Amino acid sequence: MSIATSIDQGVLTIGFDRIDKKNAITAAMYQTMADALRAAETDAAVRVIVIEGKPEVFTAGNDIEDFLKRPPTNGADGAPAPVFQFLQAISRATKPIVASVSGAAVGIGTTLLLHCDLVYASETAKLALPFAQLGLCPEAASSLLLPRMVGYQRAAEKLLLGEAFSAQEAFEIGLVTKVLSVAELQGYVRQQAAKLAVLPASSLRETKRLMKGDDAAAVEKKMLEEGEVFRRMLVAPEAKEAFTAFFEKRKPDFSKFS
Repeated sequence: MSIATSIDQGVLTIGFDRIDKKNAITAAMYQTMADALRAAETDAAVRVIVIEGKPEVFTAGNDIEDFLKRPPTNGADGAPAPVFQFLQAISRATKPIVASVSGAAVGIGTTLLLHCDLVYASETAKLALPFAQLGLCPEAASSLLLPRMVGYQRAAEKLLLGEAFSAQEAFEIGLVTKVLSVAELQGYVRQQAAKLAVLPASSLRETKRLMKGDDAAAVEKKMLEEGEVFRRMLVAPEAKEAFTAFFEKRKPDFSKFS
């Protein structure tokens, strides 16, 4: 199983469960998560959502091989690609979402956190946004949300250089709510989710809606814009060089591109 889901005492847990591949996300995994998030919206048994990985790794981001075999294009029926279904579902979720992050959180493993309400990370967490390193552009409305959250210069450093940064730095810039030890993380997240699960659902829903305010339309618009650019860049020479270098286990050479 690649995505494990369970509901217990009002808490839906969506867990990356592909540790042998560092929880790299396939199209099928995105579809499972999108379906789970959409179902949660109308399921009265779900009051809170927890997204978690393993103690060793949250997620290494997209499964590159699967990603290239199944590029994020609309289906024959016009349905968005699974990754975009997931991003749409998490950005539109009306119930509280709590993230539990330990180990590597690469690419979408970091950008999805921008749509969570509480983000708890272990001291071993390493976040990274290596889109530019892959000849691509940001996604999940991160080009809008990250500068708003942490300031333009800090966001530019993370999105332009794409270098990994620690849980402590993520906490200091406001991306992470609290940093804990690996041993403490899961129990603390469960405790916080349980607190939310017994509060009035309508109060949580309206508070979240009021805080997000007019951002919803702007986020949706930015996701569409990013998606169009991302699909174009995915077939450009720079991305082909980056992915070829990845499979050949060498450093990419972008010097011939202007």
